Amino acid sequence: MYISEEMRERLLVHQKNEITEYHLYGKLSRGLRHPENRRILEKIAQEELRHHHIWQNHTQQDVSPDQWAIRKYYWISRVLGFTFGLKLMERREEDAQAGYEELIQVIPQAETIMREENEHEAALLQMLDEERLRYTGSMVLGLSDALVELTGVLAGLTLALQDTKLIALTGSITGIAAALSMGASEYLSTKTEPTVKSPFKAAVYTGSAYLVTVLLLVLPFLVLSNYYLSLSCTLAGAVSIIALFNYYISVAKDEPFRRRFFEMAGLSLGVAAFSFLIGFLMRTFLGIDI
Repeated sequence: MYISEEMRERLLVHQKNEITEYHLYGKLSRGLRHPENRRILEKIAQEELRHHHIWQNHTQQDVSPDQWAIRKYYWISRVLGFTFGLKLMERREEDAQAGYEELIQVIPQAETIMREENEHEAALLQMLDEERLRYTGSMVLGLSDALVELTGVLAGLTLALQDTKLIALTGSITGIAAALSMGASEYLSTKTEPTVKSPFKAAVYTGSAYLVTVLLLVLPFLVLSNYYLSLSCTLAGAVSIIALFNYYISVAKDEPFRRRFFEMAGLSLGVAAFSFLIGFLMRTFLGIDI
């Protein structure tokens, strides 16, 4: 079968992707304790190796795996979770599949490979069981509550107190107390519901997400002296946290990014604006001058 040089170069790109993913899946599977997750990743790795051999039969050339991609996605998977890392990598592969339609005209097997990539491996990835994703609801609860409540508190305190250290102190005390309260509430809520989640772990995930968010939002008031600039940085930080977290969820759980992002950002900024107004009114009507 005659293959043009341009087509051959494209096949080599696909071949390199397949052998790279084979090595990555294999490397990740060896570090997993969960036997079923390890079995799934080993199975996907073998699929990738088989696809590599198909392309190799047509190119008649050996290719080396992309070591940079293997290291990058390996550490992303170790730090942010293997489900997120692998699905992020699969998104890259979806972009590479854009030219499959033309390949099918020349190599009929390309249609089978494309179908397996889109269906079989996607189904296997859905079977992965990762603890942190089981507690996503708890993390969302802690994160969203902290963003909505603390941006509102800090906005109100900014106009009421007009002192960065006092705002940071008051916001920190309020935030830490709220984090403990949220953790306790999540513990009791999870304990009374029929669920596979551990009440203690759910409480830890909720409280930790709340506490980390509190620290990030209060930080500008600790390092800057201008309270309006501090508030601006806090609001920008809140939007950044919302964007990053929702991107993580959209990749790891295949959920829409845009709707969730604008919903959370709108709530947080809306509450902050209303609280800022409340702070102004309270300071004016009570005649407090600190």
